[in-house]
Amino acid sequence: MTRTLTLRSITPVTHDTNRLTFDRPDDLEYTPGQAAHMALDQEGWRDEIRSFTMTSLPGEDQLEFVIKSYPEDDEDHGGVTARIGRLQPGDTVLVEDIWGYIKDKGDGVFIAGGAGVTPFIAILRDKLARNGTLEGNTLVFSNKAERDIILRDSFEKMPGLKTCFIVTDEEDSPLHGREIDATLLKEHVTPGKDICYVCGPDAMLDDISEALQSIDVPEDDIVMEQFD
Repeated sequence: MTRTLTLRSITPVTHDTNRLTFDRPDDLEYTPGQAAHMALDQEGWRDEIRSFTMTSLPGEDQLEFVIKSYPEDDEDHGGVTARIGRLQPGDTVLVEDIWGYIKDKGDGVFIAGGAGVTPFIAILRDKLARNGTLEGNTLVFSNKAERDIILRDSFEKMPGLKTCFIVTDEEDSPLHGREIDATLLKEHVTPGKDICYVCGPDAMLDDISEALQSIDVPEDDIVMEQFD
């Protein structure tokens, strides 16, 4: 079923990422962490479907997304996200299927690369709303530079949530110098206790899964989703 959503607001989150809010259809159901197949409601772009995670909670009146805009000539994104970043209130998008494998299966460690953090926004917000604290949960979040860190202030203010921010390409940053490997994960993960959620590019998923298993995290405790 295709639904037409009207954009109500678009505000910057980082230099290349925006928060977009839309009217929420009454019949649109999803669980925190799931995504929607979306296309621009513009001539020549309606068949260019991409997946974006809802960052609002299911009970909220508006539907919210946090979407990173990649360069127009980026082959993986085909100019779609660049155009999304230029949308104006009143513009419309088309939303189809809801999907996603990352769901809350218990407290643990949330490991993200770049825009792969978006499924965790709603999951952590939901856990906080239900429990009043995120005690027992950790976010390990890697980006190229500090300015790329999505919603850093919001994550740091979530009661009980431990955060570990890493940057890979900014050598003068105090967050530079580490990588998400078995050594770092061992500092944050308790095998057999923590569920480990991983979202990022394919190569990252493979590396993190291997590192987690090397520190004796059971495969059943690793929840992964690829994020282009």
